[in-house]
Amino acid sequence: MEKNLLSKLKNHKMSVRKNKLVDVFKARYYISPEDLYVKNYIRTKPVAVFNPGAVIKAEKLFIFPRLIFDYYKYTSSVGVFSLDIEKIVKGGIDRPVETEIILWPKELWEFLGCEDARVSLHGDNLYMLYTGKGYYYGEGDELVRRDVLGFAEFNETYELKRKGYFRISDGKEEFLPVTTKDSAFIEVENNSATMLVRLEISDTLVCWRASADLESLTLNAESIEPVLLPENWEHKVGWSTNAVKLSDDEYLIGWHAVLKEDLSYKNGLALVDRDGRLKAISDYLLAPRGLNEEYGDRAMVIFGDGLILYDDKLLWVGGVSDYCIGIFVAKLEDVLKELKPCNEKGII
Repeated sequence: MEKNLLSKLKNHKMSVRKNKLVDVFKARYYISPEDLYVKNYIRTKPVAVFNPGAVIKAEKLFIFPRLIFDYYKYTSSVGVFSLDIEKIVKGGIDRPVETEIILWPKELWEFLGCEDARVSLHGDNLYMLYTGKGYYYGEGDELVRRDVLGFAEFNETYELKRKGYFRISDGKEEFLPVTTKDSAFIEVENNSATMLVRLEISDTLVCWRASADLESLTLNAESIEPVLLPENWEHKVGWSTNAVKLSDDEYLIGWHAVLKEDLSYKNGLALVDRDGRLKAISDYLLAPRGLNEEYGDRAMVIFGDGLILYDDKLLWVGGVSDYCIGIFVAKLEDVLKELKPCNEKGII
């Protein structure tokens, strides 16, 4: 399976973007670790809160941050809190922010942390994709590191109904890349889903599309196709956020790239169809600026994980340099005019 995926990758070389930043997210607000009060854990103040997923429901913005309480092992959990979205777009955040931990490491495959949630609502349930940072037993019964694409399903009161992680299957055998992460659902119908995933194939970190079975938690090997590759000035790319439906066959999603020159994370947006095929893409639209965004435990980062459409505004809810949350607000029309029509052969 890995050879087949590598063959698809080699046949997909194209350049669609420029090394250019158009800063459309003018309003920027922050939530720091000091702003949180964790109500269901003996330690009420995390040392870092970042890379959050987000959904909107009944005029409330629900944010699902990655929480860290120690720097020794950097072990992460996922929490949840809610804010009044109308206040946010006007620059107001009520503090302290009462937070509850809803997901933490329990399995070998997530032993080192539950990281970087992307969330979406499906009926009364919440689906969460996250990075399970952990181990598996290799040859000789040795522990080997691996990052997997975790899946958790919660009811409306955040009781965990089930969790596991995705594998790639061709119907006969299964395959797990070195890392699978930075992924999102496009459409979910019963136990079938179309997804955008980030796989590591032959040391290359690339954005792919795939169809998935949510009962068996498998990605269909035949359906997996590359969508977005690093440009020659980039080290890697990945999907950043959940997908936002704009029309019957148009979905907006954030992506990120790590630049070779300074290892900074810069972000843009892409428009895909219901199968994940690329319809339009931007150059960089969001990047760290100034002391609060450039300096942290991992410098020069704005990363993931939530994308929210509210009235005529687009909110990017992301992590800032691995220590705090940033809420970045742009006009939707300003974002859409930066999207360049393209297909899998390049810019149209």
